Amino acid sequence: MDANEREREDEPGSAPPRAPGIAGLSLPYRILAALVLAALAVASCLHLGLVFLHVAPSNTLSKRHAGLVDGWVYPEFEQNWKLFAPNPLQQNIAVEARAQVRDGAGALVTTGWRDLSAEDAAAIRHSPLPSHTRQNELRRAWDFFTGSHDDQNKATDARRGELSEAYLKRIAGARLGAGLADGERIVRVQLRSATRAVAAPAWSEEKTDTQTYYRELPWWTV
Repeated sequence: MDANEREREDEPGSAPPRAPGIAGLSLPYRILAALVLAALAVASCLHLGLVFLHVAPSNTLSKRHAGLVDGWVYPEFEQNWKLFAPNPLQQNIAVEARAQVRDGAGALVTTGWRDLSAEDAAAIRHSPLPSHTRQNELRRAWDFFTGSHDDQNKATDARRGELSEAYLKRIAGARLGAGLADGERIVRVQLRSATRAVAAPAWSEEKTDTQTYYRELPWWTV
């Protein structure tokens, strides 16, 4: 420190050096910062506690507060361990859709199949902030349908089956109808799944059937 700096520090009325961090703030701002940090700590503990109750084995506490836990976890913080155990995913399932469209002249035109799953994948690929809807809406809707219907597409639970059909129909109608020209309208939609097994790695001697198998649903009136 040179003489000039010492003289400036010794000058009467000069402000003392400011303390680093929160301690350097005025009292109102220190109180505000403490309240914000406390709120963040409480929110973090609450989040970790609810996620813990979700992934932990069923117990009295998780059963009593099941509505609160599920409302917080689904859909943003859903936990899925299929990648690790007990049954890793071994299939690629794509959901495709087509429509019967009434054009401006009154003719009924059937569109080609559109791979909605591929469109969702393309929309989120390489995105630093991928859309949660693009990642999960269609996949969860198809899982909801297959979980409430048998292999012949008949509902195993009337209420859930009707709801899952309406959900899929709404998704397909909205996506297929987005590109229609003026005067055109969708009359019916149809969906199907295209299931293909993941091929075995090159170093493996395992033989895998990679043929695509389709599950076609009936036409639904929009």
